[in-house]
Amino acid sequence: MTTHFITAEIDLQETPAELLKAIETELNKQGEPLRWAITSVDVDQQKATVEAVVTTAKS
Repeated sequence: MTTHFITAEIDLQETPAELLKAIETELNKQGEPLRWAITSVDVDQQKATVEAVVTTAKS
């Protein structure tokens, strides 16, 4: 198992629950999230920047 630090841009959603689902979906594409945080929000672009640590199985 290896860990990776990733950064993702997520479109802001109508509700916090929808934003959480969008973040989890995007992070799961990269591996299994260990921890994550929204580190910035660009209101003009309607984007949230998420930084995360994910694990992936060794190949």
